[in-house]
Amino acid sequence: MSEKNQPFSVYNRAPSRWTSYVFNHFTLIGVLVLYILSSHLDISFHQAAPKKQNVIFMVTDGMGPASLSLARSFRQHRDNLPIGDILALDKFLVGSSRTRSSSSLVTDSAAGATAFSCGLKSYNGAIGVDPNKNPCGTILEALKLQGWHTGLVVTTRITDATPAAFSSHVDYRFQEDLIAEQQLGGYPLGRMVDLILGGGRCHFLPQSAGGCRADSRNLVEEAKEGNWSYVENRADFDALVGGENVSLPLLGLLAQTDIPYDIDRNASEYPSLAEQVKTALTALSKATEKSDHGFFLLIEGSRIDHAGHHNDPAAQVREVLAYDEAFKEVLSFIDNSDVETVAISTSDHETGGLVTSRQVSKSYPDYIWYPQVLLNSTHSGDYLASKIVSAKQSNIFKDDESFSDFIAKSIFEQDLGIYDYTQRELYTVKKLANIQSELMYFLNNMVSIRSRTGWTTHGHSAVDVNIYAYSNSKRIDELLYQRDPYTGLLGNHENIEIGSFMESLTHVDLKKVTELVRKTHHSPGAMAEAQADSLHVAAMGEQHSGCMQNSKN
Repeated sequence: MSEKNQPFSVYNRAPSRWTSYVFNHFTLIGVLVLYILSSHLDISFHQAAPKKQNVIFMVTDGMGPASLSLARSFRQHRDNLPIGDILALDKFLVGSSRTRSSSSLVTDSAAGATAFSCGLKSYNGAIGVDPNKNPCGTILEALKLQGWHTGLVVTTRITDATPAAFSSHVDYRFQEDLIAEQQLGGYPLGRMVDLILGGGRCHFLPQSAGGCRADSRNLVEEAKEGNWSYVENRADFDALVGGENVSLPLLGLLAQTDIPYDIDRNASEYPSLAEQVKTALTALSKATEKSDHGFFLLIEGSRIDHAGHHNDPAAQVREVLAYDEAFKEVLSFIDNSDVETVAISTSDHETGGLVTSRQVSKSYPDYIWYPQVLLNSTHSGDYLASKIVSAKQSNIFKDDESFSDFIAKSIFEQDLGIYDYTQRELYTVKKLANIQSELMYFLNNMVSIRSRTGWTTHGHSAVDVNIYAYSNSKRIDELLYQRDPYTGLLGNHENIEIGSFMESLTHVDLKKVTELVRKTHHSPGAMAEAQADSLHVAAMGEQHSGCMQNSKN
């Protein structure tokens, strides 16, 4: 049969140009549909939240990259370790963060923490409020409303900026009395925190009970009446048996103000950050054991920041190492948990402009740094300044010579390991013996010069800070290491993207929570509002220019 006489068939007929166009067009549409569906399925796989998970968010307040260099070299010298030895934290570096606030290129801790908790930029001093001073819903509140358990573990006052920004809403960080009230449930959402461990009894007690509240309320007694368990000293803490014997909600106020620097901490009086973390992890894990939801825990190595403000390298290096020990506790917990768990660690900012080298003369600088000098210090400059002032005011010295001998032998040689002190340094310390903050700065500078540790400021800097993360979940790991700034943490990010990551990971909607907290009382009042700037400066000065009582309480 000739081709001309063959029966018509779509199988043996050459396609027309129109048929080819239609076929190719629909083929392309089909491919695109399949691609979109496959992409959607892939996204759903990555974004689908498991039935239960734990999120541990860790903040190294004031720790920049140089603080880690400081800590590594110090530990290698102290423990005779090889140059390849690194911190536990170092193994889990994933990215870095830009820290500016809405009001300045240099953030404070309040705005920095609000960026994490609410996922938005706000002004310096803002606690859980946006730039217009409207309360913003936090990740802690959102998760609690979904049935998660929540906790805060810090080494400063629990009413300080970082823990406050996750658990309260006030216009200015100095409103610590109001922050304390909200942390116990005194705002529209009620109690959102299940476990609190840190310092700061001061703002929970009236002045008549040894506190510093401006009113007469005793929040500790109110908490007890509201079924909170309460611990306030080492014996109480030990009775928690590492978290095995905890009844939630738990309020642990382990110091009147901040818990002492680790270099000054008396272990028989105060638990370490690592001990507090282990207790919190165990308690929250037990509390959620039979729950469909896990827990959210904020952990802060708070006083790295204070050491930076004080320009105290000996105190700071030990704060960093104490945090690293706490991080090890978190790693151990994650490795032994059958619940999908992630830990994210970052800093709100860098403090002090720390440099591990220093030019001390006009000649060309030597390329040196001496971490061993820091090993000689047995106490912080804060502690030693308080010791000198107390000794001076006690009138125990019969003459100027005996006072000079006390400073030279007890302070310089015994406490700081400095034997090459000059007569000018001795004279200056004696002259400053009644000015605690200036005395502290001078003592810290003596150590810094001899160790060749440099500082550029007693405040914060705008340097980028590191982001670390670890999980026991392949699903979360795939998210963490995405380069997309809104879905992963790999690379360089704005600090608000860390908050957004936690929001996305846990499938909560902070905007909905924001609507629920809108009616929170957050203003300091008209009179305080008019004096807000001066009150903020005064509060910061009290926190960072000495705080001599910290080593005693």
